[in-house]
Amino acid sequence: MAERTVRKKTFAVIGGDLRQCCLANLLAADESIARVFALCMGEYTEFDSGVIRSDELEGVLPQCDAVIFPLPVSGGGELLNAPFSSSPPPISRCLRAVSPFAAVFGGMVSGEIQRMAEMYGLFIHDYYRREELIVRNCIPTAEGALAIAMQETARTVFGSRCLVVGYGRVGKAAARLFDACGARISIAARGQEALAWAGIAGYESIPIGEMGDALPMADIILNTVPARLFDEALLDRMRPDGLLIDLSSKPGGVDLEAAKRLGRRVVWALSLPGKVAPVTAAEIVRDTVYHILTEQEDSFL
Repeated sequence: MAERTVRKKTFAVIGGDLRQCCLANLLAADESIARVFALCMGEYTEFDSGVIRSDELEGVLPQCDAVIFPLPVSGGGELLNAPFSSSPPPISRCLRAVSPFAAVFGGMVSGEIQRMAEMYGLFIHDYYRREELIVRNCIPTAEGALAIAMQETARTVFGSRCLVVGYGRVGKAAARLFDACGARISIAARGQEALAWAGIAGYESIPIGEMGDALPMADIILNTVPARLFDEALLDRMRPDGLLIDLSSKPGGVDLEAAKRLGRRVVWALSLPGKVAPVTAAEIVRDTVYHILTEQEDSFL
């Protein structure tokens, strides 16, 4: 039987932050890919020669075999997350232009966006739901938090008292990194299993309902819980010179207006991987997309 000839594919990377720009460069360096388009990237100039820049959505997207939307897909409301573009297009316009035969990817795909995609005969593979991406993203997130702590405090991390709220993937990575730098770690968590694992790791474990008693002693607080835990009452118990780094996704875990009224220092550190380590973050997205394509190989070839 004759071997099947596999045509090299055309990819489009559309919108997003620095990680998307780096992703376009990484894909262009892959000799198994025919062409790589970068769309809605504005005046970003650090593209390699193999990347084709364009804003012609209707001219480019119909010819692409794979389209990679950013993390998150939405920049707010109906518009594409495209911070480098002076006029981000509506997500509906982007989806309408995509070929129904294309493999489509995006991060933090809402139900509304997925339903919109289905209207155009598309399904968006949400790479942010993949465990391999979530786990690997914890490292640049933790390193970004460490960089913020070093920049925003007048103390060394070594010897600082650090309270990590939540002991999931990000909480574990952050606690380990800050511990390696000599911080004294306490973990506030809701589940008894998480508290047990924190104790095994050698950290002080605190039921999350009792963390108010630990706040006056904490120099650095790392919140990883995506729920509004830090209301005015808890923020009032923080040290005046303490630093709260909120690593949770939208809507965040801190009442920012109350923090401002009380004069508490809060850094809401969204999308840290794309800001502090865009090349690594792009490699993680690329690898995850490749994994999905491998699983969908018969339909993609």
